[in-house]
Amino acid sequence: MGAPGALTVTRRAVRDFLTERAGQLGDGEVFVGVSGGADSLALTEATAHVGQRLGLRVTALVVDHGLQPGSAEVAVQAAATARKLGAADARVLQVTVAGPGGPEAAARKARYAALRGALPAAGGLVLLGHTRDDQAETVLLGLGRGSGPRSVAGMRPFDPPWGRPLLGVPRTVTREACAELGVEPWLDPHNADRRYTRVRLREEVLPLLEDVLAGGVAAALARTAAQLREDAEALDTLAGQLLDRARTGRELDVAVLTPAAPALRRRVLRRWLLDAGVTELTDSHLRSVDALVGNWRGQGGVWLPGNFEARRSRGKLCVEP
Repeated sequence: MGAPGALTVTRRAVRDFLTERAGQLGDGEVFVGVSGGADSLALTEATAHVGQRLGLRVTALVVDHGLQPGSAEVAVQAAATARKLGAADARVLQVTVAGPGGPEAAARKARYAALRGALPAAGGLVLLGHTRDDQAETVLLGLGRGSGPRSVAGMRPFDPPWGRPLLGVPRTVTREACAELGVEPWLDPHNADRRYTRVRLREEVLPLLEDVLAGGVAAALARTAAQLREDAEALDTLAGQLLDRARTGRELDVAVLTPAAPALRRRVLRRWLLDAGVTELTDSHLRSVDALVGNWRGQGGVWLPGNFEARRSRGKLCVEP
């Protein structure tokens, strides 16, 4: 028996994903983020196919970033194609891309905000067309930036309200699925623009690694991410338990934290600081705050983003604006 066709692979991935989360689908509607590219179109068809059998209404959400001439027409065409592929409805969401971090980061922030804003008040699930190759690129970016295991662990398959059923599916399969459907995906010019780091990873770095290491690199990176996510989830559970024991109101009891391993303490501190409203935390910030526990010499407080200060007083850690 030959290998299953591309359509079968994408439909099976979506079926497994949705079936596993049948109790988390709310009122029977699921949303799909659609760009018009092969990944999102293959995902749309698979979701519509599976959704019909599971009694789910599928709505496509197309974000028009307005960054290229003719983007409005591309968005309208993507919505029309989504309907042809079985989506019960397709909506175009127009956004304004602005803000720090460069065009990639600003567009991503605007896109996710628009998708989240399109969900009903009761919440919902938005499926995204990230593939195994996207995961591999994310892992390489995390490695190159030294962002730590949380970043190298890559994207989560299920990170409400986001779902990524195709994280185990190669990008070539989504292209083949579109060919089987007779659909011509939109080719985003930005995906070939080597001014963007992710494009250079895709076009230069990964092919070189595949050549040097005799293939299988993308799959290996995705497996590494999955293994790190499992480890991270276990450590997050332990950190949550330690945080509960250490909390005394808005403060943390240093005596409870001190015996713990530094890596576990930093996870506790990260969650505590985020809960307090501190954002844009770096590893350096966390290590400096952890020194108030594990390397205490009577030092002063640690200044954090947002004009917060973490300090130690009378055996307690506190953080204040």
